[in-house]
Amino acid sequence: MSAPMAGTTTAPAAAFRVCPTTGLKVHRDAEALIKANAVVATVALLIGGFAAILVLLTRWQAVHLLSDVMFYRWLTIHGMNMLIFFILFFEMAVLYFASAVLLNSRVAGPKWGWVAFGLMVGGAGMVEWTMFTGQADVLFTSYVPLRAHPAFYLGVILFAVGAIIVTTIFFATMVVAKREATYTGSVPLVTFGALTAAIIAAITLTHGAAIYIPTFLWSIGLMSVDPQVYRLVWWGLGHSSQQINVAAMVSIWYLLGALTVGAVVVNEKISRTAFVLYIAFISMASAHHLLVDPGFGPTWKIVNTSYFMYMAVLASMLHGFTVPAGIELGMRLRGFTEGIFGWLRRAPWGDPGFSALCLSVVVFGFVGGITGVTFGTEQINIVAHNTLRIPAHFHATVVSGTALAFMGITYYVIPLIFQKKVSFYGLARWQPYVFSIGMLVFVLGFMFAGTFGVPRRHYDITFAGAPFTVEYSPAANLMLAIGAIGGLVAAVGGGMYILVTVWSVFFGKPLGADCTDVALAGTVPPGIYKRPFTELPTEDVELEEHGTLGMMPGTMILVAIFFVAFVVYYFANWNLLSRLWQIG
Repeated sequence: MSAPMAGTTTAPAAAFRVCPTTGLKVHRDAEALIKANAVVATVALLIGGFAAILVLLTRWQAVHLLSDVMFYRWLTIHGMNMLIFFILFFEMAVLYFASAVLLNSRVAGPKWGWVAFGLMVGGAGMVEWTMFTGQADVLFTSYVPLRAHPAFYLGVILFAVGAIIVTTIFFATMVVAKREATYTGSVPLVTFGALTAAIIAAITLTHGAAIYIPTFLWSIGLMSVDPQVYRLVWWGLGHSSQQINVAAMVSIWYLLGALTVGAVVVNEKISRTAFVLYIAFISMASAHHLLVDPGFGPTWKIVNTSYFMYMAVLASMLHGFTVPAGIELGMRLRGFTEGIFGWLRRAPWGDPGFSALCLSVVVFGFVGGITGVTFGTEQINIVAHNTLRIPAHFHATVVSGTALAFMGITYYVIPLIFQKKVSFYGLARWQPYVFSIGMLVFVLGFMFAGTFGVPRRHYDITFAGAPFTVEYSPAANLMLAIGAIGGLVAAVGGGMYILVTVWSVFFGKPLGADCTDVALAGTVPPGIYKRPFTELPTEDVELEEHGTLGMMPGTMILVAIFFVAFVVYYFANWNLLSRLWQIG
């Protein structure tokens, strides 16, 4: 990762500090806004994680902890805190970092940044109040005609307005950086990816305003809202908001690759084109939530979940190749050329940023990506949509992918932005492994439970007290137990992250001026003092002799394995569908 060249700026020199690791000029207003948003994101993660444990111990049928009312209440709390508050507060921090910090620029309108932060915190607080007081047991989707307290909808609106303001500040900061010549050439790829996330955010939040404002008016009795229209417009918010995560996550992949091992960008044009494909097509995937709705015709469903959605899939596949390829190429250019996977064996697996990056890519791609495309197919969706296979899928993407990437970059944000050493660094080294392994077991357990027909949102899969009986294969209960145990392990990993992060930020030791390996070894990730992104030695490698693809044989094999897994799983699901729809 080469730092953009600093140019002239209208902001006083005292408004900046120079990062001793990256050489970037860090605007102090940007630094403060990054800290504030990151801290609140961690608080939301703590609340959502506690709710997750309660929900998990209820879905585990042998334990069945909560009553029906409390189950849906805590499920609502879990969804809003994890999918909205934690993710979006962290992404606001990413936008400030990718614009002001990476471009050596001042923040455009920092006072508006604090106004936005206040709106987001205030809106989130209103939503939390309604949920914890039992006035919004409507789940994350809040489908009409389920009615929550008006403060719930108003809180979401205020939160969204704050996020829109931050997005506007991001765009304005890029304009300021360009006008004040704080960087040369094109914007860095990480900033370009954040720009993609910001554009998708603008589209997403527009959908949110279009549906939550009338729903708020409906909640106070001023108008009516058609449930089918609500579902259509809401999923432009509900699903597309997770596509903001995808763009932000991929941007962090590139950033972590550069910070940890000096990964290079194999082809800037391909990577940037993939980001553009996200903007143009990824919102189309929202339609897969409506494939079982009778109010939409088959043509609309097929077009949105095949031809258009596949362009967004192509974008993810491109990133799924370029990120590991950049890691392999960067390490080979630095002399790690032994065999096909020597670069992978010699990688810094003890660096929590690097391990989080690799585990995020693998679980997101192999589990979340493959299942997402499969379940987004109209015919297969019919047998998968209302089962536990869907929560398993998005826990593989949003949690095992996005949240894990956010955790990984946090270990670099602590020394680079908070200027603190990472407390309990030995614990931090293990945290990505504990969290990702737990999530993988959870996802696979619930995925197979859903394959046996276990419903997605039902409080009690035995339907106790109903005038009918439902029997599942004994394997279904076994899979629920396995998934629950995995989820508890993941909760331990999440707790490790929160402990390390909170203690480092509030009680950690200052980084100090000495950034040598002697002073910092064992207290921060090695990328902080080894700075692999500063130089690119090539004396041991003849790139012209082998060609670019010839320099990445390990990645090519991994990609081939991915495609084989994709084909096998995809056609296995068609086989399951054919067994269900027997003809003759």
